[in-house]
Amino acid sequence: MALRFSSDDVSGFKFLLILAVTYGLIAMLVDSIIHMRFIKPLEIDAPLDRFSEARAVEHVRVLAQEIDGRQEGRPGLREAAQYITAQLEMIRERAGSNFRIEIDETVVNGTFNMMFLGHSISLGYRNHTNIVMRISSEDSQDSDPSVLVNGHFDSPLGSPGAGDCGSCVASMLEIARLIVDSGWIPPRPVLLLFNGAEELFMLGSHGFMKTHKWRDTIGAFINVEASGTGGPDLVCQSGPGSWPSQVYAQSAIYPMAHSAAQDVFPIIPGDTDFRIFSQDYGDIPGLDIIFLLGGYFYHTSYDTMERLLPGSMQARGENLFSIIKAFTKSSKLQITHERESNISTANQYEEGHAVFFDYLTLFMIYYTRKVAMLLHSIPIAIFLAAPVFSKKQTPGLLSWFSTFCDFVKGLIFHATGIFLAIVFPIIFSILRLLFTSHAMHWFAHPYLAYLMFVPCSLVGMLIPRIIWSSFPLSQDASGLKSLKEALSDEARFWGAFGLYAMLTLGYLFAGLSGGFLTFSLSASMLPGWVSYCLSVKSFGRQSLRSTLFYMLPILPCLAYSVYFGGFLIQFMVEKMGMMGALPPPYGFFIPDVVMAAIIGVVTGWCVGPLIPICGRWLARSSILQVLLHLSVLGLALSSQFFPYSADAPKRVVFQHSFLTADANQVVDSSYDFSVLDSNSLLFLFKHAPDVAKELHINSESSFETAKTSHRGNWMGLFPVSFLFSRTLKFPAQSDGILKQYRQFPHLSTYEPHTVFSGGSRRIYLELSLGSLEEVWVSALNITGPLSSWSFADNTLPATETADGGPPSYICRLSGASPENWTFWLETSSSEDLRVEVAVIDQYMVDEAKQLKGLFPEWVDVVAYSGFLSSYIF
Repeated sequence: MALRFSSDDVSGFKFLLILAVTYGLIAMLVDSIIHMRFIKPLEIDAPLDRFSEARAVEHVRVLAQEIDGRQEGRPGLREAAQYITAQLEMIRERAGSNFRIEIDETVVNGTFNMMFLGHSISLGYRNHTNIVMRISSEDSQDSDPSVLVNGHFDSPLGSPGAGDCGSCVASMLEIARLIVDSGWIPPRPVLLLFNGAEELFMLGSHGFMKTHKWRDTIGAFINVEASGTGGPDLVCQSGPGSWPSQVYAQSAIYPMAHSAAQDVFPIIPGDTDFRIFSQDYGDIPGLDIIFLLGGYFYHTSYDTMERLLPGSMQARGENLFSIIKAFTKSSKLQITHERESNISTANQYEEGHAVFFDYLTLFMIYYTRKVAMLLHSIPIAIFLAAPVFSKKQTPGLLSWFSTFCDFVKGLIFHATGIFLAIVFPIIFSILRLLFTSHAMHWFAHPYLAYLMFVPCSLVGMLIPRIIWSSFPLSQDASGLKSLKEALSDEARFWGAFGLYAMLTLGYLFAGLSGGFLTFSLSASMLPGWVSYCLSVKSFGRQSLRSTLFYMLPILPCLAYSVYFGGFLIQFMVEKMGMMGALPPPYGFFIPDVVMAAIIGVVTGWCVGPLIPICGRWLARSSILQVLLHLSVLGLALSSQFFPYSADAPKRVVFQHSFLTADANQVVDSSYDFSVLDSNSLLFLFKHAPDVAKELHINSESSFETAKTSHRGNWMGLFPVSFLFSRTLKFPAQSDGILKQYRQFPHLSTYEPHTVFSGGSRRIYLELSLGSLEEVWVSALNITGPLSSWSFADNTLPATETADGGPPSYICRLSGASPENWTFWLETSSSEDLRVEVAVIDQYMVDEAKQLKGLFPEWVDVVAYSGFLSSYIF
């Protein structure tokens, strides 16, 4: 049976094609921007007064390739410190007499409490290395306010750390060289802090802020980080106050910043040194600037030099140099004492975050919170005043009210369309998962997510437009079709405008900084409406040209929406591989539902402003059928794709666990496995047959028949272990570890207990790490009537409870030393105190290495040995 389309259908498909081409061209532009194709990296022989990405990449090559691992506990970390110091010494030797350059290598020790990933924890550390370079003019004073640039040279378990954060260190080394070779004498000192313990919960920056002689001179800071291997070097956090973001807006060569990032950053697993400098221990104004793309390789063995995105470090370096110059020239740069005593500075901090965002990295738009209070209130005022100037036939309050009711009806219909644009993709994602054995098909192929969810999102957005005619207007159209059409267009337009105006106001009163997104939509719709009204007089409402005249003024805003939305979707796709595995049955659905919802939201704000006027061409049953068919095709096609690849690996944590009873006895040994996304371990073993064979897993294995690994086995990774769900353990041999190590970690008393009046007592303990060679961290889990301890200035953290167990206190200890850890615990009664010890060592026996090597290339395995023991005192 042949399909028959009316002339209106043909016009609708023509307009749909115009939209597809328009958004396709914008998407191509956006893709080139977020992948930094517009930046030309400078070669290694570039002029010495320019930042050169090639010169910086040479530092990355040494740190990530020539040095074998920069993890705490491995020799590579010390080698990296020596390399950095040698490079800084070479820079100092080249500096002229008008420079004053000091290099200070310090060893930091300390202990403190913190919240991380929503969990309370104590941290004790010793012998972590920080390297600081101070560049100033020859006549500078030690008390002059300075600008700090911070980056860490340690890397996470199992990762070469080229992006995170070899790229940061390399950029800072090139900046130090550039300052000297360009002849720019900083008017205020510049401190470059190469900190050696960020991956262990920001210990290096804490040690600097608690002990370093220059800490009180810092007037502003820039923290450079990497949550991937390149892309936009985004300002994700700024503050306290609005001054740092203003400096960035005025000085960045390639501005890349969204104040909206500050609204969502707290929900992303992880943290940066920014919190130490600006919130926990410094209250210093600063910027948190992070590589955000290439998140597939973040904290994996794939974070290599080859994965660095060309152009990213070039843009970072040019931005950094310009921002450092601006900070050192600012009159607002103050030392700690001046900031604390200056009333105007305190008032400035109370103003809150400013609103700022870049437009396609071309320029920055920046305004303070006070300006936002006024500016973001204008759209709602226009919405309330619009009925006065509408096309009503009779003036008066009743007429205004009927017009306003139509506008509210338009608002409700538009809000319903946006809601359905989110709900429809969610429904489709759930339906697909009901008929497939695994999730996240889009993970390695992000275009599948667009194909699966954008068409059905458009369907949801258009449905209210189709049923609009069933709800008559409040105004009297006097039977004239042309007037009725005009009033309908007006109601739909002002309804959509009013929705964005209300959302903008909601952002404002919620104290969030992302209101510029909806404000820009409403602001761009106004010239579009004026253009449309003028074109209607020439071409009529039924003309496609009138609709195009409405689109043209909105295109710059739509380009920004696609830029912001496309970046957000790509970032979230990459991060879904490490967001954690939630318990079944609902955990299986979460990643797909989240991605469907995000694409629905992005589709809503990218297409939503067009629907009030352009919807007349799209809201046809024939077009909706085509869009639904595209969605079904996307769902069917996606099921043929595997979720992972070497460019988008699945993350697996592999712990070779040893349960010990004393210094040289292994009671039990096992292989413990966990994954960090919704595709379970059984999915992994099904598609990794060599591993399944080695572990003696058959096709009939299930979580009911397999042995589950207790959460306590993962205590060395606390609180990251709370991202795990349904972990499994398998029997393993312990012969290899007995040959490697003479002694294992063990806890003992080194003094008799002290008993106080009232029944309390103090227990003096000594933790020996035995003969372990590459200890990354040790963890203590203390359960019982603990009332005080020698950590964190005798302050206990909040208690933690896991799997319904009793409340306990957890402390992580890190740092190499020939001496044992000694500490005391104080109890409030004579009841027993239980202390569980977990030690992570990066050495693995040959059998475990061979098992790790059996995993396919689409799997990234973080593997280590875990030593577990338990004591009663």
